[in-house]
Amino acid sequence: MKVTVRHIGHVSIVDLSGQFTIGEGDCLIRDTINSLLDDDRRNIILNLDKVSRMDSASIGQLIAMYKAVSEYKGSVKLLNPRGEVYDSLLMTKIGDLFESFKDENEALVSFRIVP
Repeated sequence: MKVTVRHIGHVSIVDLSGQFTIGEGDCLIRDTINSLLDDDRRNIILNLDKVSRMDSASIGQLIAMYKAVSEYKGSVKLLNPRGEVYDSLLMTKIGDLFESFKDENEALVSFRIVP
């Protein structure tokens, strides 16, 4: 899995690509989110556009991420969950925890950022 982070105003966009699975994927995203929170970056868009697969560990990591960011009075929103990823979010009802967007600009506007 590959993770890159971009910042637009007070929003951090975490672009993920590859498989979000146990081991490297779940640890990498946990460390990335913790680093953002340490830097007082509490408004996060998780871009899932290029994630091909999620397993139960990644679902657990999403729940942990939601809880951690909420404790910092922040928000995590999802961008472009597709295919198997979208199906996993629906089946587990984890998608109900997060606002989800198909357009990055709409996600940014939801944080009151105009790109």
